[in-house]
Amino acid sequence: MTEIILQAYKDVEQAMKTYNKVLEEQLNFLKSAPGSNPSIVERMTHGTHAMRDSSMIYLSYAKYVAYGMPESEDLVQEDLQG
Repeated sequence: MTEIILQAYKDVEQAMKTYNKVLEEQLNFLKSAPGSNPSIVERMTHGTHAMRDSSMIYLSYAKYVAYGMPESEDLVQEDLQG
């Protein structure tokens, strides 16, 4: 079961990285597009930052579970390197 959870975590981590990258690209496009609605740009800016921050929190717990709930971050790093 641990390998299944670990793989699912890695899949979600990659999907979140991709999603956050696409949001950032969309935000940059909106900022540079002539005639962009400033209200939409502001909301997109806040939403993009909130999504990035929320996904980091979510992924930190998912990583903790995926690596068997180790007692310290050092144990996770040892697993990653070993």
